[in-house]
Amino acid sequence: MQSFWMLLASLCFACMGVCVKLAALTHSAGEIVFYRSVVSLILVFVLVRVRGVTLATAQWRWQISRGILGFAALFTYFSAITLLPLATAVTLNYTSAIFLGIYLAISGRRLQAGGFGSLVVGLAGVALLLRPTLGPDQIVGVALGLTSGALAGMAYFSVRELGARGEPETRTVFYFSLVSSAGAGPWLLGSEIHAIDPRSAALLFGVAGFATAAQLAMTRAYAAGSTLLSAALAYSTVIFASAFERILWSEAHGASSWLGMALIVASGVAATRYSLVERTRGEHGPRGTLSNASQRDGKRRARYVS
Repeated sequence: MQSFWMLLASLCFACMGVCVKLAALTHSAGEIVFYRSVVSLILVFVLVRVRGVTLATAQWRWQISRGILGFAALFTYFSAITLLPLATAVTLNYTSAIFLGIYLAISGRRLQAGGFGSLVVGLAGVALLLRPTLGPDQIVGVALGLTSGALAGMAYFSVRELGARGEPETRTVFYFSLVSSAGAGPWLLGSEIHAIDPRSAALLFGVAGFATAAQLAMTRAYAAGSTLLSAALAYSTVIFASAFERILWSEAHGASSWLGMALIVASGVAATRYSLVERTRGEHGPRGTLSNASQRDGKRRARYVS
């Protein structure tokens, strides 16, 4: 059942990407981010009220920093989707695990040989993915895709800290949507606003609806089973996106592109594995058992995914 929830989350994220790409025919990336954030804010607010979760928080600095990083990652990701093939944009966004490892290395944390090797494999995958598809008209899209991955990797620091501090996932998703709405609002007012017809309204609601459903399904998956298995299955979004790309736009990737995607996926899974091993070793007591405090902290992290 745990596998079902993560596969459902990955399918919903791929459907969100399809809606973004179709909505981009009539709306800018800024408009899509704004409508996605506002609709998600309303949906999550209803969920917060139903669950009885309070919005008051002592972790407002972390909530704001996570929201700003998440908003920037979301904007660059949606912009990349409008400029690149869907599967390529999705894969570049999933380089977040690679950037997270690079950031840890720069910050002075010693990486295991396996963790360092996963970074090298991931960077090789990026090179293979971009080399056969990179054209003069795609440079901006590639830069935005990689930037979205880098920003998402930075946001994971805030995500992990909020989870360790016991913040409910619905509260964090609410503040993320709130900050994103506030960030996209002024940008939207300073640019051209396109009219919304029934088709575009359905697509814009689909972006927000699929994103919210994916976040909730992902949270359930991490809470129900293995973190490593959930992280591995999360990369099935690339497969779903490639399938949609083939069906809707008749686009196919060459052998080099598929190999690059496979290397990035393998790198992300390996980086997650070594991160979990390192974290577990740090939390084990003298006899190799987790302390009560570490067990509680692990459960909070398992419940929290945004």
